Amino acid sequence: MANLLVTGAAGFIGTSFVNYWHASNPQDRIIVLDALTYAGNKSNLSNLSAEEWFVFVHGSICDQPLVDSLLAKHNIDTIVHFAAESHVDRSITGPDAFIDTNIVGTHSLLKAAKKFWIEEGAKPDHLFHHVSTDEVYGTLGADDPAFSESTPYAPNSPYAASKASSDHLVRSYHHTFGLKVTTSNCSNNYGPYQFPEKLLPVCILNILAGKDLPIYGDGQQIRDWLYVDDHNRGIELVIKKGRHGETYNIGGNNEWANLDVVNLLCELIDGRFADDKELAARFPDSPCAKGEPASSLISFVTDRPGHDTRYAINAAKISSELGYDPREDFDSGLNKTVDWYLKNEQWWRSIQNGSYRQ
Repeated sequence: MANLLVTGAAGFIGTSFVNYWHASNPQDRIIVLDALTYAGNKSNLSNLSAEEWFVFVHGSICDQPLVDSLLAKHNIDTIVHFAAESHVDRSITGPDAFIDTNIVGTHSLLKAAKKFWIEEGAKPDHLFHHVSTDEVYGTLGADDPAFSESTPYAPNSPYAASKASSDHLVRSYHHTFGLKVTTSNCSNNYGPYQFPEKLLPVCILNILAGKDLPIYGDGQQIRDWLYVDDHNRGIELVIKKGRHGETYNIGGNNEWANLDVVNLLCELIDGRFADDKELAARFPDSPCAKGEPASSLISFVTDRPGHDTRYAINAAKISSELGYDPREDFDSGLNKTVDWYLKNEQWWRSIQNGSYRQ
């Protein structure tokens, strides 16, 4: 039995990871630490509150005394570190929070882990797994090879720079102090529970509300899309089989231009309205309720500063060493995502009206 401290688990990927890990490893205990900032939603995990294997702690990763106490109280042997400020647009308008959480917060966790696991000798068999992003590598040209673990770092936004800094801190604690660490850098995640500020949930909810679908620039920015549970499977493989001190890129083998993603999403939602006449009554402001295509809402807006042209992940290392392969293609993953948002209207309505913060 393992005792995991999962940071940032009231957010999108962390929530999915907790549910995934328990289904795959029901014998383990999971302690969640989350500051419940704007994208943290405690209700994501409310169905687990009575479970003996689950504990939720409201607090910041920057609070090292709190982390110290949690490691000791719950005899933690594994930290899975998701907690991060992650929205590039927000990092442009307010980078300070990204420095505080992504760099200072990660360092606080590392210090606490080093103290408990190494200095006090409490857990010789331990692991600090750090979840990072492909954005640390910068941008690619149309014909450039995909990012590998040896690609030089070249972050282009305050968000990416803060994650690059945290990656380096984690690596340094392994090489300098002997902390057992692994790092994974993932491509664009999508799926249930994603906070409606990222491309897919924004577009889904805007289509339902009949609002514009804002596309940066010409919409030709290319991303590798990764279904969230494929990401979770990759993390599980790294935790259980990965080499300490190593980085593993986790991708979906699924490159799409943003505009093409939005057009595909529009087609899927058009189809949902055609197949289910009740959707027109539920969402009367959607063009789909009037027999018009969702793509009529597409609009083009000024590109954001420093917008990276293309991200692509070379996942050969995790595939060859650990047997990773994404199970969801974009069609199956996107259909699951659309259906989840249609079935969980109360969840996203609570975010829109702010009641999830109450």
